[in-house]
Amino acid sequence: MTTMNESGADVFAARTAGVLKELETGGQLKRLQMIEGPMGPSIHLRGRGTVDCFCSNNYLGLANHPDVVEAGVEGQRRYGAGTASVRFICGTFEPHERLENRIADFLGVEAAYTFVSCWTASEAIFGTLCEPGDIIISDELNHACIIDGMRLATVIKKGLLKSVYRHSDMDHLREVLQKARANPEMTGVPWVVTDGVFSMEGDLGKLDELRAICDEFGAMLVVDDSHGTGVMGKTGRGTHEHFGLAGSQVDFFTGTLGKALGGGAGGYIAGSRNGIEMIIQRGRPTLFSNALPTTVACSASKAIEILQGDPGLVGKLRDNVAYVRKGIGEIGFEVIESPTAICPIIVGDTAKAIAMSNELLDMGVFVIGFGYPVVPEGTARLRVQVSAAHEHEHLDRLIGALAELKKKHG
Repeated sequence: MTTMNESGADVFAARTAGVLKELETGGQLKRLQMIEGPMGPSIHLRGRGTVDCFCSNNYLGLANHPDVVEAGVEGQRRYGAGTASVRFICGTFEPHERLENRIADFLGVEAAYTFVSCWTASEAIFGTLCEPGDIIISDELNHACIIDGMRLATVIKKGLLKSVYRHSDMDHLREVLQKARANPEMTGVPWVVTDGVFSMEGDLGKLDELRAICDEFGAMLVVDDSHGTGVMGKTGRGTHEHFGLAGSQVDFFTGTLGKALGGGAGGYIAGSRNGIEMIIQRGRPTLFSNALPTTVACSASKAIEILQGDPGLVGKLRDNVAYVRKGIGEIGFEVIESPTAICPIIVGDTAKAIAMSNELLDMGVFVIGFGYPVVPEGTARLRVQVSAAHEHEHLDRLIGALAELKKKHG
């Protein structure tokens, strides 16, 4: 606590300096790597030169696809640098309409609406669509944007309840729903929310089982498929397609345009037309934040068009994922079993994960080490991410570097 003779600025400076020093001493201080060029299977890092990139969300290799880039350039040339407005005033441009129609068609739902990020979409969905007496029930390993979106919603809507079920534990979810139904404060709608692909584990939400349980309890199902859209399913439509579900069997999707769909920025909510209309009419991030830049809308729309016209992209990604997972296993590292493009290698200690990441970078392979607070203490990991843009030469260099790491660290 500050005293009368201390300035808040001095206390703040001392406090932050102490935290940063502790992170540096413990080997946990993150250092930003500066990329000097476009995102691709190999990138140019300042002070490092060319390295193979295995930590990007550029799952389909579309971030620097010439047609995607040109669509964005043409969008900026035609519509200008920015919207300079929120959507309901004068910030809705033709590219928004085209992109939102394309997203809805791609996912197989009635309507979609875009935001400047998926984080913003997660802030909008529960605070807008849920009401006091409803309950939101979240998988314990859901992304931070879902967790914070739930927290914010319960502040905005007094009487809105929330709960958590153990990761992908369907029996526990059923218990939570049963308790919710017996709770006299729960007078409205139960909402179950899950990641489609869990970003740190690389495993899948069990959407087929979740849909069945939601039907049993009359619950709404919300899926954040940021790491699944463009990746999972025969045609890349997402985790619901992987499990044989129609888009309409998921009540609402949230997702991003910043990963497989061009790698730019932006997010969306997709689902029923009435639900999306509520987002337009009442969503605070909709009413008080600028629209998605039109250049991003144009490039993302082109990315979806390319994906729909070339399903071979998804096939190549799937082959690359299988090749890398097999190689990691043959080296002797354990990787969480999954068909996704996220391959986490658990190493335990945060400082060790960061040190191993730095060693890989010295070998020309860019893989990030994640530790607390991104993942729980004791579960730090190297997260390998695979792209359709990678060729076998990139994959072999990754596997070779990991083999060297295994020899050193055992």
